[in-house]
Amino acid sequence: MFGTRRRGWLRPWILSMLEDGPKNGADIISEVENVSFGWWRPSPGSIYPLLEDMNRDELIKKREDGKYEITDKGRDEIHWFHGPWRHTPRPASVEEMLNEIEAYLSYFEDLANSNKPKIEAYSNRIKTIKDRISKLADTVQGRPTAT
Repeated sequence: MFGTRRRGWLRPWILSMLEDGPKNGADIISEVENVSFGWWRPSPGSIYPLLEDMNRDELIKKREDGKYEITDKGRDEIHWFHGPWRHTPRPASVEEMLNEIEAYLSYFEDLANSNKPKIEAYSNRIKTIKDRISKLADTVQGRPTAT
């Protein structure tokens, strides 16, 4: 039972991934790794039993090609979940983009405070992004920017 609770947040995340199209277990593992920028790669021992549970619960269906696809029951369930586990391919508005940027900023701040070595190598890129955002803010506010 503890394993099911620990993986509980993966269930809605996998359902939201499958809304984008069928995937096999390896695709799902790779997508999690990509979304976490390589900082977490779930083990097959976490993903495949969960996929089988979700298949048995009729939230997903395993196709003959080995890929899983979301069912209508799975789509109904995913709409009950909100927050960071809800995978959205693209923000639909400027407000959603800003919310996503703020969420990533909070994540990077947490990394800087708790695991600085993971983010130190990116300090120059972070500064470049900061400068671009400052220039954009100046442009939006009608202030002249240095070129």
